[in-house]
Amino acid sequence: MSSSPDRRPIFVATHPRACSTAFERVFMTRPDALSCVHEPFGDAFYYGPERMSTRYDHDEAAREKSGYAGVRYDDVMGRILKEMLENDKTRVFIKDMAYYIVPPSGDRPLGPARSLDRHPNPVADSNPTIIPTSLLMLFHWTFLIRHPRKAIPSYYRCTIPPLNKKTGFDEFMPSEAGYVELRRLFEFLHANGIIAEESKYDSEETRKSRGTMFGQMNEDSVSAWSGPGRDERLEQGPALSRQLENIPGPVKITVVDADDLLDDPEGTLRAYCEAIGVDFDPKMLKWDDDESQRTAKEAFEKWNGFHDDAIGSTELTPRSHKAKTSTREEEDKEWKEKYGEEGQKIIRETVDKNVAEYEYLKKFALKPKKME
Repeated sequence: MSSSPDRRPIFVATHPRACSTAFERVFMTRPDALSCVHEPFGDAFYYGPERMSTRYDHDEAAREKSGYAGVRYDDVMGRILKEMLENDKTRVFIKDMAYYIVPPSGDRPLGPARSLDRHPNPVADSNPTIIPTSLLMLFHWTFLIRHPRKAIPSYYRCTIPPLNKKTGFDEFMPSEAGYVELRRLFEFLHANGIIAEESKYDSEETRKSRGTMFGQMNEDSVSAWSGPGRDERLEQGPALSRQLENIPGPVKITVVDADDLLDDPEGTLRAYCEAIGVDFDPKMLKWDDDESQRTAKEAFEKWNGFHDDAIGSTELTPRSHKAKTSTREEEDKEWKEKYGEEGQKIIRETVDKNVAEYEYLKKFALKPKKME
């Protein structure tokens, strides 16, 4: 069971190839406390009528084949809130890419998705997402990062032969690196008190100011789900209001670095679980039973080829040696040997453009917690 009365869905915002699916598998071992929803916003981002990605703009057949061509952002939000309402003994746990809700600059107009524009959106001028502020406040936000020198080459590999035959991603798009969007989301939530440093989290002033704003927006947003609409979920406003009525204001800033996770899985997850109000159990580090494997395969199948390692895994153990930090010359040599001269140049340029964003978020990373 969860040790926290907080009913907000836990949202792990991340970027591609951050070991996020392995991280998610840990929490999939806790159906007693958590209901996991795997990357739900990608459906609307890539395939739906409100899509922000240009990847399938000219490939209607691929959009239709996906099964998500009709999915809008309010469908995704409705699914999450419905999941939350169906079981009052578990919390929803979401892992998803920040860039699915934060448009790359200049790629699509800023502002809420049309299907969500009925929801209150104060500080709209500074909100970088297509999700109104009142809905952003319904989540318990956390963040997962990995150094670009590891994540970018891994993502590039998914977009070239032979792996692209499985993933269906035939082009590497630097805009999908995801670091800029992750930082923009973090800074917005931080600036508006939705997440806060530990020193400010418990202050009476912070709780009072954010609690008042949160309470009003929660009430207004719930009422927006209660009006006449396209399906039965829009009639769930009263139940949703009851679920969320005791939610406090801000949550503590929670950032996990994948290197810490790989070096010290138990310590990092102890710290993370404490931050989100979920009891840690060492058994969460192992998932070698048939039911766990079946559940993971079903959850991850829509992103074929991206999650093969996580699907094939059975546990999360510390790596035997800490990752070696290569020189710039060594990295370029390795990437050139693996991906050719053009690939090396693309990877280097993308890595260099995103290091500053990673290093900014790294400053907030959790310290692994040792067993007392």
